[in-house]
Amino acid sequence: MDLSPIALLTLALLGYVIGSLAGLVLCRWERLANFLSFGCATLGAGCGLVACVELLAAGGTTAPIQLQLLPTLVPYVQFTVRLDSLSLFFGLIVSLLGLALSLYSLGYARGFYGRKNVGVLGAFFNLMLLATSLVFLSDNAFFFLIAWEIMALSAYCLVSFEHEKPETRNAGVFYFVMSHIGTGCIMLGFLLLFKDSGGYGFDGFHALGEKFSAAFHDRNNPDFPVALHQLLLRRDAAFLLFLIGFGVKAGIVPLHTWLPQAHPVAPSNVSAFMSGVLIKTGIYGMTRVFFDFLGTPPMWWGVTVLAIGTVSAVLGVLYALMQHDLKRLLAYHSIENIGIILMGFGASLMFLDTGHPLLATLALIAGLYHTINHALFKGLLFLGAGAVLHATHTRDMEHLGGLAKRMPQTAFFFLIGAVAISALPPLNGFVSEWLTYQSLLQGFGTTESLLRLMFPIGGALLALTGALAAACFVKAFGITFLAQPRSEAAAKAHEASFTMLLGQAVLVAACVFLGLFPTVFLKILDPLTQQLTGLQLSQQLTLANGLVLAGANPAGGTVSTLGIALLGIALLALPFALWLALGRRTKTHIGPTWDCGLKGLTPRMEYTATGFSKPIRMIFKALFRPRREVQREYDFSPYFATNIRFEAHVEEVFETKIYRPLNRWVLWLSRRMRALQAGSIQAYLIYIFITLLLLLLFAL
Repeated sequence: MDLSPIALLTLALLGYVIGSLAGLVLCRWERLANFLSFGCATLGAGCGLVACVELLAAGGTTAPIQLQLLPTLVPYVQFTVRLDSLSLFFGLIVSLLGLALSLYSLGYARGFYGRKNVGVLGAFFNLMLLATSLVFLSDNAFFFLIAWEIMALSAYCLVSFEHEKPETRNAGVFYFVMSHIGTGCIMLGFLLLFKDSGGYGFDGFHALGEKFSAAFHDRNNPDFPVALHQLLLRRDAAFLLFLIGFGVKAGIVPLHTWLPQAHPVAPSNVSAFMSGVLIKTGIYGMTRVFFDFLGTPPMWWGVTVLAIGTVSAVLGVLYALMQHDLKRLLAYHSIENIGIILMGFGASLMFLDTGHPLLATLALIAGLYHTINHALFKGLLFLGAGAVLHATHTRDMEHLGGLAKRMPQTAFFFLIGAVAISALPPLNGFVSEWLTYQSLLQGFGTTESLLRLMFPIGGALLALTGALAAACFVKAFGITFLAQPRSEAAAKAHEASFTMLLGQAVLVAACVFLGLFPTVFLKILDPLTQQLTGLQLSQQLTLANGLVLAGANPAGGTVSTLGIALLGIALLALPFALWLALGRRTKTHIGPTWDCGLKGLTPRMEYTATGFSKPIRMIFKALFRPRREVQREYDFSPYFATNIRFEAHVEEVFETKIYRPLNRWVLWLSRRMRALQAGSIQAYLIYIFITLLLLLLFAL
């Protein structure tokens, strides 16, 4: 049966609904609930993936396709979905990652048998897939916010899945509070757009963007009306509200503190989804609003986004280097990669202001390419970390080691993800960061003001971020998978199940494809760039036979990741030929690893995660403010210690200097406000009267 993409997309949403209901109805039969809930999620994600690929490959949608999903019950709440190139691109991300995670979850959820309710896990997982898909597809601000809230609440339930642990409860509550602060800002932003558009539909917001652009280009006219000046001020206010609201979800600095708390304590399949897709809803919101709803941007918008992205990238990777909790390390890298995405977005906004649409398109596509790349390799890394946790029951790298011999497939998949996130060729992370470099370095000559220094500074800090990321994943892979086991649990570790490995293999294949064939994917994104910037990137660039990737400036350099891969494969023949010529008849002797003259190697002689990162900690000690405590035990002489205990702590500046003082202030204010609850009906009537009076004055 040949189904249309629209029918496949409908089946995808229906699959998530059935999977959620199946998990709840069959929650007493954990094996059946696991199979049906995650099986339906697998089928739904597969249908969504095929539908989005077909629509994008067919040229996207020149005009948005709007479909009524549910009947209208309340004015302004139109339950319609919007199929345009932007929604299809993010729908592709959620479907691709959802497919891999659902396959993985079929085996991963077995670890909860007898301990936790697997049916509830499957139900909320499907609900989160459904709500996230509707966030990307909604065509109305009300529908968007309803889906957004369902997504946030389902994620809260999944973060708090193992609620018997205090750290899990605290992380869940903190995520809940931060998420709703962001939602409040988004609601206010939509209200400002409603004031000038007269409706909540995205078509009206798009038309308002054209009105914003006309007013912005006419702002230097001496007869510029005061009303239009106020219109632009409201637009600036809406930009800041949306930046904060979507920035909370994306995890930008300094709104990131919920992320390294929530990701580690959630089940690993949920952590992978939150890092790969959930935080991308913030990126989707910024893309939709900044490039579609608000019209031509002023320069300070781009400078702000570029600065926030640069700071997030550098601080994210620096704090990741200090972690010895494997999942917390990956969570901080999500902050880093969100920063890299925003560097592309910020540069694109600056280029739009200076009248360079080709460079704006290149920078935007660099950010969007990194969006899907990060979803893939970060999802892969979290699945690898979940397999390690499943086998050893610990996230602490200091208690791991030697897992490459015990979990060879997981080690290989994790290594692929580590190479991709470190932006090493020929994998996908290299391509998107190379495009970001091209857009930043070619932007220096676009303006004569000192703001052009933002581009080379951003490029230099992006290079620093890439180098630190490579060092971090040398630590993560080496400490976790190499050397000898540091604990009995690591020594007894076993390989993950088939479905867990299959989910990782799907993401490995996607990382390799997007790394080796970026020009193919760029052509698929032509309708997206046409929608947002008015240009199709692949038609503006010189792509030699579809294999060579170029920047917007022909003199800016080219690269072919497929050529790099083929060259590497060809060079592999050289050592084999040398072995045939010189070493074939040489006898091989296998002996013990050199141990510096000692009796034998032990795990105590290995590098630790803390020791590996100490040089970076000392270089950036003004930021980290490290504390350490050393306790020694002696037997006969103070020169010969029998036992040494070392503890090191790194201060999270934003938590200690911003959020903890803010928390204390809120608690102090709450105690003072108790006096308002006097228990008197007369007092409450006075409060209501004053509130109504203030609202009437505001309305006038």
